[in-house]
Amino acid sequence: MANLVAEQEMFFNSFEPKMVNRFIMFMDGVPSFMVKGVARPHLTQDAKALPHINLVRYVKGRSVWGTMGFTLYDPIVPSGAQAVMEWIRLGHESVTGRDGYADFYKKDLIFNMLGPVGDKVEEWIIKGAQITDATFNNADWNTDDPIEITLTVQPDYCILNF
Repeated sequence: MANLVAEQEMFFNSFEPKMVNRFIMFMDGVPSFMVKGVARPHLTQDAKALPHINLVRYVKGRSVWGTMGFTLYDPIVPSGAQAVMEWIRLGHESVTGRDGYADFYKKDLIFNMLGPVGDKVEEWIIKGAQITDATFNNADWNTDDPIEITLTVQPDYCILNF
């Protein structure tokens, strides 16, 4: 019997790819224009072995959402470092040693990929994000590059709306 080719596979299909520089990130307390770069969510799913006699079958184990890296500009006003430290202080106050409740320091973030005319073509809701690493980077007399802040955020889970 001959292989039949579907009409959709025979002709050229035009498409518009998502571009890495078309995005906007919404974080409570951090203005969107400060976000220079962000890693999209990623998921790891364990495979659990079920040995039986002389063979092994596998089933899905735990699903773990990985950390997300952020790069922020650090403008003079409003201060990027101050915005990040306000979020950090919700979880830990360096002066007093007080730690906060998860309800205070965990935030829901929204990450939108944009189309060529600025329309939302993909929306991720990052639930329960907390800062696990914040680097305020170096000052250097030998360069005139702007200072950037790098963050690592651990989400509880992520939802792809569309």
